[in-house]
Amino acid sequence: MIEPLQARPAPHPLSFLAAFGAGGLLSLMVLFNGTLANYGSLLFSSWVPHATGTIAALVALAVLRPGRARKVRAPLWAYAGGLSGAVTVMATSYALNTALALSGTLAIGLAGQMVFGLIADARGLFGLQQRMPTARDMTALALIVAGSLVLIFLGRG
Repeated sequence: MIEPLQARPAPHPLSFLAAFGAGGLLSLMVLFNGTLANYGSLLFSSWVPHATGTIAALVALAVLRPGRARKVRAPLWAYAGGLSGAVTVMATSYALNTALALSGTLAIGLAGQMVFGLIADARGLFGLQQRMPTARDMTALALIVAGSLVLIFLGRG
């Protein structure tokens, strides 16, 4: 059974620009971290960006002095982002230095992000509003996976 589309406001155009820019920065980050792994180790490629990121965040906090968004504390699980980030850096640093290269690593990573996102939405994980995947979601996932496989296996002409 196809569930009816719910009306929701269109995203602000700046949202698309921010997401697109973040994707480009993510690609650059994977390249930089993979290069560090090639000259050091997977742990080194994770430690360096987290240390420099911490320094950059401390400087930004000192300069911008932002207020708290909410007066209540975030749930404990929200603080695990650094752990998943460290593992992500090591995994992408490894994959980058294989035959997948940068484009294959990012393509398969996007497929993994979408699978996790669909599962998290369907189960309402981490406080998300529960939303079951639609046929459109599954079609988008199939196209991303197919495009990734074409890029990896047919892209080297």
